[in-house]
Amino acid sequence: MRSRPVRESCPSRSAIACEVVPIEDRKAGLQGVIVIHSTRLGPAGGGCRLWSYPTMAEATDDGMRLAAGMSYKNALAGLPLGGGKAVLRKPDGDFCRQALFEAFGLAVERLGGRYVTAEDVGTSVADMALVSRRTGHVAGLARRANRPGGDPSPHTARGVFLAMRCAVERRLGRSLGDVTVAVQGLGHVGYELCRLLHAEGARLIVAEPRSDVAARAAVEFGAEVAGTGSIVDAAADVFAPCAMGGVLDSRSVPRLKASVVCGAANNQLADPALGALLADRGVLYAPDYLVNAGGIINVAAEYLGWATAEVDERIAAIPARLAEVLDRAERTERPTGDVADEMAREVLSGAPVTALQ
Repeated sequence: MRSRPVRESCPSRSAIACEVVPIEDRKAGLQGVIVIHSTRLGPAGGGCRLWSYPTMAEATDDGMRLAAGMSYKNALAGLPLGGGKAVLRKPDGDFCRQALFEAFGLAVERLGGRYVTAEDVGTSVADMALVSRRTGHVAGLARRANRPGGDPSPHTARGVFLAMRCAVERRLGRSLGDVTVAVQGLGHVGYELCRLLHAEGARLIVAEPRSDVAARAAVEFGAEVAGTGSIVDAAADVFAPCAMGGVLDSRSVPRLKASVVCGAANNQLADPALGALLADRGVLYAPDYLVNAGGIINVAAEYLGWATAEVDERIAAIPARLAEVLDRAERTERPTGDVADEMAREVLSGAPVTALQ
């Protein structure tokens, strides 16, 4: 296995240099990087993503963006964790998940607790159980009675749902039962978000490349199914990106009909400067890493030994943090994403932020 730390400049959001640790075990099919962006508040916390990246350069770039986002996410969530991410290239064809994730666990262990991993896109509770055979610096394991743990996706969805309720009331003066929400992506988080929204009475438009999953949502939630390329054009009040990042770019933002953007995907803006364009168009953008923090809150609670009640309390506080961002954005006439970044940097630098105390 090869593992060698490299210092690189982290794209966007922060001048902090990332520590990029290449990891490779050809026999196990492991190839990827662990990126540590910050340990200012504690060990770098962030999930392990398994994806079909065409090149290692693209995997590394994604890992650096995601790790920086985790630093900001954990800071705004008031967690004693820094920011990190593991990004693994999915092998072509058949491969042994046991060998791959045990090899990954060894790579995590070699970092001596500086990085704590968990599930992310393409990985599961079962995968983290394999990782745990080689390291204790892992969360997202099967839940034990009355303790946090298990799949963090429902907690992510819950935080997004609560934040969306706040954003809709703020921007539209309406309840979720009176709006239409366009949900892009019906993975674990997106589907659970639809379940919560449907129970609240929201009308749903969904887009999902797996036709069977989209059909199930149509039956279960009475959702209208849109194409994956046209969901951004949907006549909806809220657009909820819950797939991969970068969906809001210079081509899609001008087409957006929704008045609120609030979803679970990381790095929704292809360029942070697009936050100003959304604001100019009167679109309320709920910063992604603020509203989707429910999953990492549950992961932190599991790893640090907190009670389940603390998870619920911290997720319930997400709307208040969003309201603080919106208030400051209105006072200073700046995009919400810029304000959220500023608040996260204040936490990382040790400056007091009233809403997080």
